[in-house]
Amino acid sequence: MTPLEQAARAAQHAPSVFNTQPWNWRLADDVLELFADPQRRVDSIDRDGRLLLLSCGAALHHARTYLASAGWSVTVERLPEPARPQLLARLRLGRPVPPDPEAVRMAAAIAHRRTDRRAFDDRSVTDFELTKLRRFVEAEGAYLHTVRPDQIAMLAISTDLGAAAELNDPAYRAELHRWTTRPSQAGDGVPPATAVKPELRRVPVRDFFPDATATLGAGAAHDQGAAYVVLFGPDDEPIDLLRGGEALSALLLLATADGLATAPLSDAVEVEWPRHLLRGLVSDIGEPYLVVRMGYRHDRQPVPAAPRRDPADVITVTR
Repeated sequence: MTPLEQAARAAQHAPSVFNTQPWNWRLADDVLELFADPQRRVDSIDRDGRLLLLSCGAALHHARTYLASAGWSVTVERLPEPARPQLLARLRLGRPVPPDPEAVRMAAAIAHRRTDRRAFDDRSVTDFELTKLRRFVEAEGAYLHTVRPDQIAMLAISTDLGAAAELNDPAYRAELHRWTTRPSQAGDGVPPATAVKPELRRVPVRDFFPDATATLGAGAAHDQGAAYVVLFGPDDEPIDLLRGGEALSALLLLATADGLATAPLSDAVEVEWPRHLLRGLVSDIGEPYLVVRMGYRHDRQPVPAAPRRDPADVITVTR
């Protein structure tokens, strides 16, 4: 198996909205191309494809991280052909290089990173750690705002408003049902084993099963030590969102490598008015892409892995 095919396989572990994994790869010789799959867009909350592009950007960064950890240089062209908007990136394998030490740590986290929707304990995320994460996010072309204690209430209100508006939308309820009742062979979606039961939280967590019961309990902790960060960028053009997804991947992988648990929260960016409130949290200097909750696990039991699509259905290899 070539390094580029291994990179595409590593990218299967990338996070995506509703675990839709909305990407495909095409490999020919020393070139790997990433394509968006619009059939996997969650239209009721992502009509403009913002979350789809963030998801694909995360997959792109996973692939880049694997190659850097394996000691390969790679040239990346983003949105290389305007006439083919679904072609998001073209990676061309270069020469062997010394493995990047941080990439090695982050690549080791790829397979065991999880979205942990349970409550985190009282141990706080340090300013040193948040500064380190911010540097990695900025290296990918995006920015990170740490939500201050006095802003938590606004974040909670924004998230709650977004979630309530969506649950009142029949189209959203239909798509929620679609992506939480997937057959096991599909390798996608959000199964009950990875969702958490609705409970009182500092900032609400999406209720994936409003008419049923999720498997996970929030636990005895209360997110008191959790840090909430807003990932944002200069604009919401496709290139900005793609780079934002790469920054999201860097944030999640580095946090995981450093022993933190993470959970992306997108409810507040899916509805325009709550997204406007989030813009206020970042002082209207950028476009909010996503919120991430991070902290230390209270429950030491690992969260079950989310299902993944068969690489044969995602990666096309031409000889």
